[in-house]
Amino acid sequence: MSVIESIRAEYVRYMALAEGAIAQTTDAELVVPAPGGGNSVAVIVQHLAGNFRSRFTDFLTSDGEKPWRQREEEFATCEVSRDQLLAMWQEGWRVLFAALDGLDDGCLARQVTIRGQALSVHEALHRSLAHAAYHVGQIVLLAKSFRGADWKYLSIAPGESAAYNAAPTRDKPAAHASAITPTPSADDTTAPR
Repeated sequence: MSVIESIRAEYVRYMALAEGAIAQTTDAELVVPAPGGGNSVAVIVQHLAGNFRSRFTDFLTSDGEKPWRQREEEFATCEVSRDQLLAMWQEGWRVLFAALDGLDDGCLARQVTIRGQALSVHEALHRSLAHAAYHVGQIVLLAKSFRGADWKYLSIAPGESAAYNAAPTRDKPAAHASAITPTPSADDTTAPR
């Protein structure tokens, strides 16, 4: 597996984790702010989608902070339907995966810029993956707090470690992602390859 393929696979894992958590929230819960004035699931989704669109549109040829991006608006309290939110989410991932599809390991040392700062492609990708994982963790935490005892675990449930370790099936990102979400349709451009 190439470096680009492994990074793509981890993005797929985190996309599935977030979608598994979002699927467990009610429409009303999507816009409930986190305790202490934190971001709602909808705000986090809005931010990640905006970040992906900005960073990965013309990834190799233009600054990752696009002049058309309105980052502050991504954090504004929003009232959106689940369908609107998921459409925004899918568009962000579509842009990301389209950019990754245009890369190979020969591109890793190339330079890109984000806010005028030069980064190698591998630095930019690792930074973005860590950013996505951070926010996906927030989405999962919020969704789990809403569900409480009814939460359906997205990884190994408490008390099931020994059984899982005896027959691990989800250690690879694609296997983990497919265990969380149904197999995407053939026309889904964000689906794992």
